[in-house]
Amino acid sequence: MENLKKGHIDWLILLPVFTIMLFGLGFVYSASSSHALASNESDTFYFMKHLWKVLIGIVLIIVFAKIDYHIYRKFSKGLLFFSIILLVLVLFFGLNLKGANRWISVFGLTIQPSEIAKFAMVIHFASMLAAKQGVIKDFYKGFLPFLIWLGMMCLLIAAQPNFSTMMVVFAIGFAIMFVGNVNLLHLLTTGGIGVVFAGIFAISQPYRVKRFLAFMGEGSADDSFQLNQSLIALGNGGVFGVGPGQSRQSDHFLPEPYGDFIFSIVGEEIGFIGLLFLLLIFGMVFWRGMLIAKKAPDNFGYFLSVGIIITFAFYVFVNAGVNSGILPTTGVPFPFLSYGGTATLIYSAAIGILLNVSAQAGTYTVNEES
Repeated sequence: MENLKKGHIDWLILLPVFTIMLFGLGFVYSASSSHALASNESDTFYFMKHLWKVLIGIVLIIVFAKIDYHIYRKFSKGLLFFSIILLVLVLFFGLNLKGANRWISVFGLTIQPSEIAKFAMVIHFASMLAAKQGVIKDFYKGFLPFLIWLGMMCLLIAAQPNFSTMMVVFAIGFAIMFVGNVNLLHLLTTGGIGVVFAGIFAISQPYRVKRFLAFMGEGSADDSFQLNQSLIALGNGGVFGVGPGQSRQSDHFLPEPYGDFIFSIVGEEIGFIGLLFLLLIFGMVFWRGMLIAKKAPDNFGYFLSVGIIITFAFYVFVNAGVNSGILPTTGVPFPFLSYGGTATLIYSAAIGILLNVSAQAGTYTVNEES
């Protein structure tokens, strides 16, 4: 029979996440060392900055795993409203890097409000879905409140501009609503309209058009440079890779190889087998996360767990798809693997929340003979 143990540490979530973090540390060092030296810094410059974020992330996992997840329901609207304010502030007071205002400095710390906003959306959407199941099929009571929140977020993120994050947030929001039994006709109709407007927005700037043409194989060599270098890295790696630390594409061929394109560096150094192992580890997290959702003690826990797992799934899929040329080039990090600050900390908090749902659900199963 199935014996459920409550209050446990869900090692089948925790160990895979720690493994990916360890992978990330090694590959951030490998991919960033030559760039650090070129900037007259120590070869461990980016590695040490990432290491501190990972260590803080581990602390956040532990802390959030101990906090009763039900408390977030009380503050979900306030948290989402706060993240909306941050998205507004970043437009006026944000740090302009590479032509976009995506970061803001708060007390000396650089944060990316869109990373906070997407998980604030997950928490509040989970709260609303749990409360509105009786009227979830109604347009005004069941669908429109979600659409208003999601619309505000997407418009503010698009204004930075950050088209790729806007599209991922849009997709995550609709996926959560689909799981929450929102009227399918409302979803399809509004989603179709949203895609049309997104397409118009996408072609409103020449650089986005060039990215799409490069993805279709119609752009110039300069337009497809980053994608081509990523594919070269994956091709160099072959089945078993060139060996840890032996990447050639990270030596100033592939732009920012320790960030959004670290997946291709992993493929170059440990090959297809290594990438498959990495994706299988994430597969373990997804599988375990869905089991947690299935056995959550209430609807809020269920929708919260599903929302967290959907978010991770979208980011892994989009990043891997971009690096391998399946999707157009976008700036989306690989969770726990890419160099980063806000994303690593927010992902860690999300895993801690998932662990708390798991502990309350008692999802660790043991098969015993009756």
